[in-house]
Amino acid sequence: MACSGLNIPCDENSSIYVFDHIFADIGDNQSILESLSTFSSHLINIVDIMKQATSNSLILLDELGSGTDPLEGAHLAISILDYFKNLGSLVVSTTHYHELKQYALVTDGFENASVEFDLTTLSPTYRLLVGIPGKSNAFEISQKLGLPKSIIEKAQSFMTSEQIDFENLLKSIYEDKTLLEKEKSKISQELETISDLRKSLERENDTLKQQEEKLIHDAKVKARNILLEAKEDASQIIKKMNSSTTVQEIEKDRNVLNQKLKSLSSPLLTHTSFSESPLTADTIKLHADVWVTNLGQKGVVVSHVSKSNEVQVQIGSMKMSVPLKYLQLISPTKETNSRHLAQSVPYLSKTKVAKSEINVIGLNVEEAIFVVDKFLDDSILAKLQTIRIVHGKGTGKLRNGIHHFLKNHPHVAYFRLGTYGEGETGVTVIELK
Repeated sequence: MACSGLNIPCDENSSIYVFDHIFADIGDNQSILESLSTFSSHLINIVDIMKQATSNSLILLDELGSGTDPLEGAHLAISILDYFKNLGSLVVSTTHYHELKQYALVTDGFENASVEFDLTTLSPTYRLLVGIPGKSNAFEISQKLGLPKSIIEKAQSFMTSEQIDFENLLKSIYEDKTLLEKEKSKISQELETISDLRKSLERENDTLKQQEEKLIHDAKVKARNILLEAKEDASQIIKKMNSSTTVQEIEKDRNVLNQKLKSLSSPLLTHTSFSESPLTADTIKLHADVWVTNLGQKGVVVSHVSKSNEVQVQIGSMKMSVPLKYLQLISPTKETNSRHLAQSVPYLSKTKVAKSEINVIGLNVEEAIFVVDKFLDDSILAKLQTIRIVHGKGTGKLRNGIHHFLKNHPHVAYFRLGTYGEGETGVTVIELK
């Protein structure tokens, strides 16, 4: 079947071997005409097999050693099997002889096997049990078929104690193996159920991850659209301010923009109040919610105060060093007056609290450009003409990144390097259009 490309009834990872010959001694070829007894006919076949068999042959023998004295037949069968074993042939032999079963139990190269038999129905189950010598079950079958019990009991009494012990041993092994096979089958089913459940959980987990990714993506798109809309509104107001629009119209547009900003504010901010004065080393605490005034962002304190009077603040996924003078404590309250909130939160009233200087020291280029872009928008709304960006001297990478961004900004008239501290060129001065 295998050589013909047909599917064969076997377990996964089974091996297929192609034999040079397949020999069989099965059935009863006794002949009165040829003066052949059962034993003689079997032996002629076996002698012929011995002449042709090789180490690559498969030999099938049915009831080897039968048809003669049981004891002599059993010993002869053992000797024949030993010959084929030394030859290297693969042999499958059936027998009812205890001597062969015992020999297979204690001899390397031999393995007992039996087919499960259901005594209730007197029929085989066709389940092969490897490693278990089969019981003949002659007494049980005889009793089921109606043989008088007295005859069976007398037959049992003729058995030697050694034979009885061996039969009991076979029965015990058989029952234990059957139980183990049932438990193995049950465990296999449970493992299959667990495997199906694990696959189901993995699929559900993948679905949840996809939903999570979609929610995050949708939120980012929504936030981007809100930002673009706000910047567009700001640009329109700036255009009107540069035209001949009246003061009343500008004030009206500013109020409309403030209302939009209020409506887009985080729910947290609408129930939050800020400390009136900057924090100090005595009042700052780990994990405190703070408002970073020079960035216009909410953050969490994640370090103690350094010698330079700075703390590490986490804003979103970023961590940066911020001087205490730029921090205000956020404390949740049940209710906050909306007018006071508009004055306390920097981006809700740009014209009143906008500052002309921002400090981006400690940020990388990408983070700094995001902060500078927002700072420019706030400064334009507040009608500031000159603003300053403190970026420090360092390697110049942060300064160059900011300058490259400013060159392409539509509302930057020109910019130049300024000084701070002890005359160091760590500040960029910007004139706005």
